[in-house]
Amino acid sequence: MSDPRVEHAVAHWLARFTVNGVDPSDYVDVTKTIKHWDDWCGAWSKRAKIHEDMGREALARKQFVSAGEHLGRAAVTYHFGKYLFVNNMTEMKAAHAKAVECHTLALPHQLFPGERVLIPFEGKTLAGVLRLPPGVKKPPVVLMTMGLDSTKEEFDTFEVTFLRRGMAILAFDGPGQGEAEYDFPIRHDYENVVGPVIDWVETRADLDASRVAVWGVSLGGYYAPRALAFEPRLKAGFAGCGPWDWGALFDTVPDLTRDAYISRSHSKSADEARAKAGSISLRDIAAQIKKPLCIMAGGLDRLCPPEDAKRLAAEVKGPVELIVIDDGNHVAHNRAYRYRPQVADWFATQLGAG
Repeated sequence: MSDPRVEHAVAHWLARFTVNGVDPSDYVDVTKTIKHWDDWCGAWSKRAKIHEDMGREALARKQFVSAGEHLGRAAVTYHFGKYLFVNNMTEMKAAHAKAVECHTLALPHQLFPGERVLIPFEGKTLAGVLRLPPGVKKPPVVLMTMGLDSTKEEFDTFEVTFLRRGMAILAFDGPGQGEAEYDFPIRHDYENVVGPVIDWVETRADLDASRVAVWGVSLGGYYAPRALAFEPRLKAGFAGCGPWDWGALFDTVPDLTRDAYISRSHSKSADEARAKAGSISLRDIAAQIKKPLCIMAGGLDRLCPPEDAKRLAAEVKGPVELIVIDDGNHVAHNRAYRYRPQVADWFATQLGAG
């Protein structure tokens, strides 16, 4: 008997995996071997190990371009092994540790080198990656906020669009995400997360802290406009396929997504998680957004319906640009060319980049 969780994953995740760096052949090869969801993380980790070994061999030979490519692919492959995989936390944590390790090794050797940074937060730290555009003195900064179970290791291919246009990016794992998911649960008041991140940006002499914007997709598509409403230092924001009211969607999302939210919100039950999800809402928040906001919706989005984005666009009080991709899935991974360059151009205009 086939596992409906595997069937769901294979049917819907191809575009997301491949547009964010997984080799298409790997997707086909790995997924066709998986019959049960319990085998998901192990199968992907086995394939990621091949890329990791090639990267480490290239490092040993001082072939740094190859090392950056192999290790970057290893990192995102390990990441998608742990993605939404919460039924075996020991196995998930092992894959996650490998994703972080490989990504950190890759950073100095990639086309746009990155720096691993630790941002003070509530007595601990948030881990992030800072990349600077070459040849730009004190560039503006785009803060990249993650979704429910995305992490800073996933968005290398997206970051390039900002870097090529003269903007720095700071991608960070917030509460409930990536390296922060063990210490901090998901939270709704994201202005109190973005605020300390901007405090850290202000300590960097190589960044222009007067030109900071926030970007978010999926659950990050709630975090970004929420932060834009209450953090005055932000100049603009992007909300891609975020929920209007996560609590209202809690019982309609796929089981894997709901289980991941229960885990990442540090809830002991579905009922507890459902109650927490009710606080993640833009009701009475959207009208307080007065800074420029770009919103993107996928017409075929099965998680956050396009009506949510349209409602957000209708209620914000500042300048708004709405992009609806009729044949786009969640975060329009299947039509990334329809919005990634356009959103980067929009941010460049808002921040005076280039």
